[in-house]
Amino acid sequence: MVDIETVLQEAISLGDEGRWLEMAELLGETLQEFPDDPYLLAWMGVAEQELDNEGAAYEYFRRCLAQDPLDPSLLALAGAALAAFDDPEAESALRAAALTGPEVPVARLQYGAYLAREGLFEDALEHLRAAVELAPEDPATHSELAVALAMSGELEAAVPEMEIALDLAPDDSWNRLILGLIYAELDRLEEAAEAIVQAAETQEEDAEAQILAALAAASVGWDDAAHDALARAEFAAAASDAPMIAEAEDRILTGRERAQEMLIETLGPSSLRDRLSYHF
Repeated sequence: MVDIETVLQEAISLGDEGRWLEMAELLGETLQEFPDDPYLLAWMGVAEQELDNEGAAYEYFRRCLAQDPLDPSLLALAGAALAAFDDPEAESALRAAALTGPEVPVARLQYGAYLAREGLFEDALEHLRAAVELAPEDPATHSELAVALAMSGELEAAVPEMEIALDLAPDDSWNRLILGLIYAELDRLEEAAEAIVQAAETQEEDAEAQILAALAAASVGWDDAAHDALARAEFAAAASDAPMIAEAEDRILTGRERAQEMLIETLGPSSLRDRLSYHF
């Protein structure tokens, strides 16, 4: 007799090791015997998502919620996954997770993130602040709160939350770049340059990140760092990036004021908006 709990523990351990294909195979075998188990379905969705099988993942998450699970953590997992597909069922699942599990951090976190994505910032911030109180050592609670604050226009308030997130997870270059862009919006250029350059160094395939790093470095007189970032941008760039690289190079050669202008007035704000939205 198959023990579902044992299978789930083994599957999640495989996922923790990045062995997604083995995880999917194990869950797939067990689903043949228990095709309607919501936990098996949800974690199969996770495995398929990690294997870039988005269509299959979506169907597994839909099947999970069709079983009417009551576990707030499971509702949050499946609901957040459906939200990424813009499925209208996501809202009811995430709301149910938060209502039935008000002391479950992931339930408050995922519902708050969803509300922020929908522009309902007052309610979103209530849930996200609750998630921070429930799980203060989880960097995700602080980063999601920071993102929601930034999206709502509260940039000053977003800074300490993102700084805490990075203290807890210093290797998160995506969040570090967002923090750098927020610093730039607040005219804290030295801090912006330090954060953006550091983030870009670990995102070598992101041409826009390299351009931002070049502009930020030039804005504070770090000429060598600016030219290094431009070189990385050219290496990572697609054809569509060429005009932006050329403009950035021209501004950097003209002087720091022109580089600051592009960072603060054009590319920086648009990149921040895009990356905040993508965060959800």
